[in-house]
Amino acid sequence: MKSFYITTAIDYVNGAPHLGHAYEKVLTDVIARFRRQMGDRVHFLTGADEHGQKVQASARQRGIPAQRYVDETSAEFRALYDRLNVSYDDFIRTTEPRHKQVVQVLLQQLFDAGEIYQAEYRGFYSTRQEQFLQEKDRLPDGAWPELFGEVTEIVETNYFFRLKKHQAWLVDFLTQNEDFIFPRFRQKQVLEFLKDPLNDLCISRPRERLEWGIELPFDKNYVTYVWFDALLNYYSAVVDKGLWPADYNLIGKDILVPPHAVYWPIMLKACGLPPPKHLLVHGWWLQSGAKMSKSTGGAVNPLDLVTEFGVDAFRYFVMREMNVGQDSEFTREQFLVRYNSELANNLGNLVNRTLNMTTRFAAGVLPAAEVIEDAEREVQALWTRTRDEVIPLCEGFQFHTALERTMAFVNATNAYIEKRAPWKLGKSVDPKDAALLRTSLATMAEALRLAVALMQHVVPATTAKINSVLGYTPGADWRAELEWGSKLTGAKVDEALVLFPRPAPPPKTPAKA
Repeated sequence: MKSFYITTAIDYVNGAPHLGHAYEKVLTDVIARFRRQMGDRVHFLTGADEHGQKVQASARQRGIPAQRYVDETSAEFRALYDRLNVSYDDFIRTTEPRHKQVVQVLLQQLFDAGEIYQAEYRGFYSTRQEQFLQEKDRLPDGAWPELFGEVTEIVETNYFFRLKKHQAWLVDFLTQNEDFIFPRFRQKQVLEFLKDPLNDLCISRPRERLEWGIELPFDKNYVTYVWFDALLNYYSAVVDKGLWPADYNLIGKDILVPPHAVYWPIMLKACGLPPPKHLLVHGWWLQSGAKMSKSTGGAVNPLDLVTEFGVDAFRYFVMREMNVGQDSEFTREQFLVRYNSELANNLGNLVNRTLNMTTRFAAGVLPAAEVIEDAEREVQALWTRTRDEVIPLCEGFQFHTALERTMAFVNATNAYIEKRAPWKLGKSVDPKDAALLRTSLATMAEALRLAVALMQHVVPATTAKINSVLGYTPGADWRAELEWGSKLTGAKVDEALVLFPRPAPPPKTPAKA
């Protein structure tokens, strides 16, 4: 078995999880489940980033210890991912001893090698982003962009990592490895950023200003800068498992430059470690063309959608709607369009027709196909084309298109049912019609089994429910499950299954007198 190590960004726990957090974890989960289906030995890491000035400030504001604060907020993130059926293998927290130990060992190694030095810093600091700023970060009118929040000028002695000495190496690495970042246009953005000279990276904060962090092993008066600490989680979680380098670090586009595309590979290079094989960069969920933001009240609570429509409806929508790497608009109206037209009317309709007609015309036992004519050959040929398109699409992270193709096959199966009209065949006394009826029942059930097998990494709970009502237990070899055949012959089906109930209409506003 081939090892496949994939990570999400670890979430900064200074606030509640939102749609962006949920999407990233579901996307990573879909990739992990797909790779397991393909036969890989997958290790899927997610976790929480728990140090830093904002966490310290939030804990003090609530009047509780920082450790208690991160215990509570990390549990909230983890509970969401469990609710979303995210199949992570490990959940790392940067306050855990296993992580702290690795960070301190590597810091000492870099210090001993002369890669870290002490110097005075005079400049501007953003508390919101927990980073030092440069003049080039200003807007043309001299103001600081809103994302930095309050910016203050400070003078203090700190420790610096020799980032700029490795800039030429990083440019060469990115030039020679054109597929390091997916999608590729993001790699061009990084190379554009690297046309300007890098500054060395301040990797410490004085204890008098920040206590909540990992102590520098060579100077107890300082703690580690949160980004230098957090990035190392991808390595610290598997240092004893032999899984490094990761196949994919999956992140949002807002933390590509400079943290993941500049700091991270250079940190690893200086430590004598290989970079991850790839960075997979996803876009933002937008509302009216702007990024969702908690500060503007526009963030969507994913649990609201899960509570109202179910976990798999949420998973399906975010994977169907967003092209990985691009931005996508979120509206409740579009969610309902996908929910009603694709899940309820298309897939749900096929499930109910299959169960209902098998119960009605075959005493609930799926018959074998007997008379294969052009209508059946067309469905089987479309299945082969669909399967052979969808697998490469999933390998290339084009899950939205893969789901579109799969739903087109489900739609074609519903059209086949209309064409065969089993309700008419069931009234006929002609033996040929009886054979066609049995064939149509077998065909629609087999098409349903195959379609949900092709979506099971996206909607695992729905797939399990459908297999259960079909009286079927899939085999261990997923690829073998995708062959058209007679696996369902003789299976006893349930009478009904309501997978995607219609949402209740909004209450009408009483007319004014």
